[in-house]
Amino acid sequence: MTEPHPDVTAALDENGLEYRVIVHREPVTSLAEAAVARGVDIIDVVKSLVVRRGDDDYVIALIPGGRSLSWPKLRSVLGVSRMSMPPADEAFDATGFKRGTITPIGTSRPWPVIADACLADRSEITLGSGAHDVAIGVAPLALFDAVNATVADISDPEER
Repeated sequence: MTEPHPDVTAALDENGLEYRVIVHREPVTSLAEAAVARGVDIIDVVKSLVVRRGDDDYVIALIPGGRSLSWPKLRSVLGVSRMSMPPADEAFDATGFKRGTITPIGTSRPWPVIADACLADRSEITLGSGAHDVAIGVAPLALFDAVNATVADISDPEER
């Protein structure tokens, strides 16, 4: 597939979001490869992580490339003491997207979105499109508004 998932493009269009479709000419296997393929800085490659708060209760955390999810910070923002990453099949059931293609817009069910604060000042972020080897580029604040995202400090620099 060389197009975003139809539910993603429909949701982007319904929300009046301007976006660009980025097709990876070859499969990418790392964040650095994704950044090169998309022509962006690593920080602009966003990981959409499904996090389980409880039974049938999820959030999608948006984490910039080069940073990792801070569990203590996310727990504090959400006011919960326990969370976990669900298995791939559970993440698929919650979003309708396979791991590596997950995006916060156009999901099969709407879930709360928590976006890392350092994404807010970027001019464009790139993220999954619901399809392998295809990403979308979008203005972060417009996307956050469309998905009613909470913007908070939820990441730490990745250790080298």
